Amino acid sequence: MEPHASRPPHPDTAPPPPEVPLAPRSRARRATTAACAVLGLGLISGAGAGSWLAADAPRAPTPATRFADARTAWRNVPVDTLFPRALKGSGAGPGSADRAWTRVAVAPDSGCANAMDPLLLKALGPVGCTRLLRATYTDATTSSVTTVGMVFTQADEAATNALRTRFTREKLAERTDLMPRTFPVPGTVAAGFGDGQRASWAISVLKDVPVVVYAVSGFADGRTVSDPQPSTLGTAEGATTAPAQSGLAHEAKGIADRVERGLRKTVNSATEQPG
Repeated sequence: MEPHASRPPHPDTAPPPPEVPLAPRSRARRATTAACAVLGLGLISGAGAGSWLAADAPRAPTPATRFADARTAWRNVPVDTLFPRALKGSGAGPGSADRAWTRVAVAPDSGCANAMDPLLLKALGPVGCTRLLRATYTDATTSSVTTVGMVFTQADEAATNALRTRFTREKLAERTDLMPRTFPVPGTVAAGFGDGQRASWAISVLKDVPVVVYAVSGFADGRTVSDPQPSTLGTAEGATTAPAQSGLAHEAKGIADRVERGLRKTVNSATEQPG
């Protein structure tokens, strides 16, 4: 069969008139119009793509996102970062003396129910407990031992700040019946570090991280302390109690402060915008 193009025109159909060439100005106008159309489409497509990329681009961290991201630090941050093997306490001892502490052991992460005093656990009830991390340290002379802990909570910023306000207003961190428990380590200098050996303690409800940090100190020789004292009082100028004069109040405060600072630094570094 011959191609359709070779067929003669139908007798009743007149051949189409020849195409009239465009004048130079008409050609230029049509080319300009087409170019504008293509350019406009490109701008619209580019704007749409820009919006999509902006929506998917990483957002700059805010206090709220840092607060939320810190909630998973207990499982995402290495234990040696949360509880360093060695801590330096420049000016942390009595009379601003330098201190140094070595980690004895780290407890397996756990819930709070079996590792905290029931009354303290009740006081922390409004923020809940996602996970509890603990470690025990000893000083350079191995004459003192200190357990430091981090309670990762379930609360948002409002509930956390409410609890922080309550602890401050009611001085809950100074109540002996809310003293944290120890983490004794068999076969080490902290083997005899039980409830009866607690001498001083510190508790801090952090403002910008969903964590409660605490520390509790005692003598490494297992002696019982009949009159434990919170670190806020034991580190005060002129304090003459056994926890104050032995430096155990400074031990609790110094270790808690450094673990707290390390946690904040880690959380802020992890949520900083790259570049």
